[in-house]
Amino acid sequence: MNNDLSNQSREIKVLSVVGARPNFMKIAPIARTISDYNKRGKLPTIRHVIVHTGQHYDDVMSSNFFNDLELPAPDVNLEVGSASHARQTAKTMERFEPILLAQEPDFLLLVGDVNSTLACALVASKIQYSTMNGRPRPIIAHIEAGLRSFDRDMPEEINRILTDALSDMLFVTEDDAIQNLLSEGIYIKKIHLVGNVMIDSLVTYKNKALQKDSLQDIFNWIKARQGAYGVVTLHRPSNVDEAQRLSPLVECLCTIAKRLPLVFPVHPRTRENLKKFGLLERLNSTNNIYLVKPLGYLDFMKLLMSASLAITDSGGLQEETTFLKIPCLTLRENTERPITTTLGTNFLVGTQPERILSTVFGILDGKAKRGLIPPLWDGCASERILNVLLSSIIV
Repeated sequence: MNNDLSNQSREIKVLSVVGARPNFMKIAPIARTISDYNKRGKLPTIRHVIVHTGQHYDDVMSSNFFNDLELPAPDVNLEVGSASHARQTAKTMERFEPILLAQEPDFLLLVGDVNSTLACALVASKIQYSTMNGRPRPIIAHIEAGLRSFDRDMPEEINRILTDALSDMLFVTEDDAIQNLLSEGIYIKKIHLVGNVMIDSLVTYKNKALQKDSLQDIFNWIKARQGAYGVVTLHRPSNVDEAQRLSPLVECLCTIAKRLPLVFPVHPRTRENLKKFGLLERLNSTNNIYLVKPLGYLDFMKLLMSASLAITDSGGLQEETTFLKIPCLTLRENTERPITTTLGTNFLVGTQPERILSTVFGILDGKAKRGLIPPLWDGCASERILNVLLSSIIV
């Protein structure tokens, strides 16, 4: 599409969409980089508009992350809330369209792979501006493009593929992502290797997280158990929505806890299912498992940075542990972040208890991966992204 903004004023407008916890950590460094750029008095100036779809509406999983990451309050909150994939996507599209028409941004920044990401890409790809000097729609930029699990049973995989197909600029974290996009017929000049904005947030807030003192009860509990511990996060529907999948994982955690105490911040969806399946009491009655409510970004990072290992089904945690060189067990059969297993500290172990237990005990016996930090995971990805956006403008 035509990127010529030369007939406009010396201000450009960037609209960023966030919807769920990982999005906040990816947009925060972009917002900070734009603010720093404007403070230097350069032209064109950049107006940054943040739209929160409200896909995560729990206070800890939303507003606390804005505070921790020093994100400006969203300019718009669509208050979409939780629903089925179809309803959530449709509601986001319906509420986002008038915002996009009213704002008419030059660039639309989309991050990650949640339903909000795809919904807003669909709206923007079909929008028709009425007043912006003939520009038909925004330039759609997808941050964290090209990641593939090759498992289309994952809703996120569908979101990734379709968002990438609709985007004009694709910002990727690693070489594997470039190859994935090229194999799907994406034009190479759309693809930009910039690094990982999740790591930008980690680099920026690592020291601040270490200074947090709000987890004293947890660390007192850990100290009473000789100081070593693991961190657990579980939230994927494939792991927590059925008793026959969740129950063996709970028993596995109870077995691990006999050797390594575990701190488990419990996602609301997971807690609800643990109660429903009669498994919550099993965890609560285990002496070496500490269940807590979901933590804000800084609190969780402090907890993670001193852990002996992490057990998770999260995507972002695979990246954070690789950067921190902390062993990670991913309880999935596939990952869209293979570089964390080939270069980093991540073990893709699936959900069979025998494999999980043998990997955990192997790590505790000194068989963890040493791991390397992937290229360009250096805290500067957001600066590279902004440079690409600015260089695309003909002035």
